[in-house]
Amino acid sequence: MTTSAHATGHGDLTVGPLRAEPGAKVRGSVRADLGSTAVDVPVTLVNGAQPGPTVVITAGVHGGEFTGVDAATRLGALVEPDEVHGRLVICPVANPPAVYHGRLGVSPLDGVNINRVFPGDPEGGPTERLAAWIFGTLIAGADAYVDLHSGGIDETLRDFVGYRLTGDADLDARTRAMAHALGIEDVILGLNAEGGNSHAAAARKGVPAVLVETGRLGERGPDVARSLTESLYRLLRHLGVLRRDAAPEPPPVREWVWGGAVTAEVTGLWYPDSGTGDDVSAGQVIGRVIDPADGREHKVTATATGRIFYGMHGLTVAPGAELAAIAAPYKGA
Repeated sequence: MTTSAHATGHGDLTVGPLRAEPGAKVRGSVRADLGSTAVDVPVTLVNGAQPGPTVVITAGVHGGEFTGVDAATRLGALVEPDEVHGRLVICPVANPPAVYHGRLGVSPLDGVNINRVFPGDPEGGPTERLAAWIFGTLIAGADAYVDLHSGGIDETLRDFVGYRLTGDADLDARTRAMAHALGIEDVILGLNAEGGNSHAAAARKGVPAVLVETGRLGERGPDVARSLTESLYRLLRHLGVLRRDAAPEPPPVREWVWGGAVTAEVTGLWYPDSGTGDDVSAGQVIGRVIDPADGREHKVTATATGRIFYGMHGLTVAPGAELAAIAAPYKGA
């Protein structure tokens, strides 16, 4: 993403061939070269009539996660430049191969989960190149970044906002304020900014960034999309992109810290005993994987004490499949 002025200035906003002058909105697609192929990534540019921060919102990083894609598309249609202070860049389908063809967490091009390889590699495989394109073209130039995810087709989920601690007190405080401003009841933080998630890579770059997880089992109904859109409006008011005078105080939130993931160790059929939203203790049996060939039962236990925030709904699992993710109440540093 390039601008003809500083991020808080008041110049043209450009992403690839798309250009929005101050006071204009432009919608279209931008071609990303992935080496062996290319994809057209949809982008909406809203260049406000007044100067302010640049906020980037992505959705559709994974396939089968429909709530965020729907809400981002709705937001791009609703927001107009005359109400915006700053710049808003919305990418509702960041990973077209996974969204349109794979509909799962990995890309059909190479079997790679893009949200494990950010900031990407412009000389790597197709998914690594796409991550590098998203990061370099959109995320790196932002004053704030929001990545929208959902419970996929086979995934139960309790809505939450996630962010990473970096050790930079000012950055962490701004990111925490963003997470709370969305008005979603549960906020889960990671104690460092390591790893290949988009919001972690953004945090390492010094960009305040949050992960928003809403909806479950591939939900696409208007109510869940509308609720997420309202949360995004609250955040944009908090950031000063939209007027704050109509914004009520966000409801109080609870903070959690990731405790551990539970993964399948064998191939078989998954029968959970504890589900999303349940509190569990480390070592507690939370389900069983049964071998359909001989009926052998493999007990699955919780890896931490806390609450299950998302889990596997599908019946068939292979080794490494994530069965549950557990977070514990955050006690502070």
